[in-house]
This record gives sequence, C-alpha cells and structure tokens, in this order.
Amino acid sequence: MAVSAMLDAPGDKTSSAAVDATVLELLASRICHDLISPVGAVNNGVEFLQEMGADAGDEAVDLIAYSAHQASAKLQAFRLAYGAGGRDPNIKPEDVHRTFGELVGKDSRVSQNWDPHAKLSYDEIPLGLCKVLMGTLMLAIEVLPRGGVIRVEPGARDETVVIAEGQDAAPRPNMAAALDRSLPTSELDPRLVHAYALSMIAAQYGFDVALTAPAPGRVDFHVTKAAPFSR
Repeated sequence: MAVSAMLDAPGDKTSSAAVDATVLELLASRICHDLISPVGAVNNGVEFLQEMGADAGDEAVDLIAYSAHQASAKLQAFRLAYGAGGRDPNIKPEDVHRTFGELVGKDSRVSQNWDPHAKLSYDEIPLGLCKVLMGTLMLAIEVLPRGGVIRVEPGARDETVVIAEGQDAAPRPNMAAALDRSLPTSELDPRLVHAYALSMIAAQYGFDVALTAPAPGRVDFHVTKAAPFSR
C-alpha cells in the first residue's frame, strides 16, 4: 500500500497531500537546522583566515576541516535515509555502517558496535532495509542524551533490532507516537519529524519500526518486514 493511501484513515479530514506537505516542511527545517552549525563553522573559519591570513595558524584550518567533515557526513546520512539513492539495491549494510561511522566518528559521545557482514534475520537483504536501517540508526542517536553505544542485531524472523544503550537513554516525549504516526501532524515539530518521516518511508518499503524500552538506559528499535514493497 502506498504511503498516501495509508495516511487517509477513515474519518480523517486531513488530506494526504496536506499531511505530506507538513512533514516535508518540518523535515526540511530539521535538515537545515542540523547543517547550519557545521556549515556556519566552515564559513567562520574562512572569514577568520581572510582576516588573519597566515597568522590564523592551524587552529582555523582544523576548524574548517572538522566542520566540513561534519557537514559531509550529515549530508551522506541524509541522502541515504531520505534520498532516492537510498533505494539502490546495491547498497549493503556495510555502506550503512560506514556512513553511520562517519556521522558519529568525530563525536566521542556515541559509537557503534555491530558487524555489518553478519546476518540480519534475512537470507537476502530486502529492498529498502538499508535505507530504513540508516534512518533508524540516526533516530537511535536521539535517545542517547549523554552518549552511549548503538548495536544492530538480528531479532525474530524478518526482524532487525537497533539497540541504543547509555546513561539516561530514553525516547523523547511523543517519539513513539510519531513513530507509529498516531501523533497528529499538528503536534509535530522538527524534533519529532524524523521519527514520523522514518515511519512513512519504512511503510513505503513494507517495514514497520517500533520502539521499546526493555530496561533503564536502553531503547530498542524493532525493524520488521511487514508487507511487500509498494511502489
């Protein structure tokens, strides 16, 4: 079933087009917000170099290099999670592991610990799994306010589990409701739109993403193959 069809619930007076527009606007705001800091830092470093010239020293160059790497890593992650390129059947879990590693590699607060070559409950990787997995890993960062470790493990049949563990790990308010799209779009904001958009994208590829908190300091995201891919 297509996303637009699923969004038209019985009795819902909000058109799917209006819902899609709201999500797109908030998603654009979220992406811009995440990119403003590193891109702005690059700009500041360039201005400093222009003002100080050779006297700027290695500090300005290091700032530019670090910030450019951050911006590039975020763009690569957004492209895989949100862009059409993420549906490429040639994308493998190794690509997700590498992209996510670049995203968190400069951030000592969050790390990943999983084998991208290990079996993830499927004999063959279903179309869209890597795209959904990338989005789920990005969402897992949001439940680790003090940092922690993110793992990916096989779950039950046709299920992959993303596990986020760390001090005070917990989903933010309404994240679960955004993830199952029971939260009205009028209550969405940029902090919750990634969960909502991830759910829409997952459903388009026949997946369901749900979260549980099985223990203090741990949040699990269950990525389950629920239906055939819908074009």
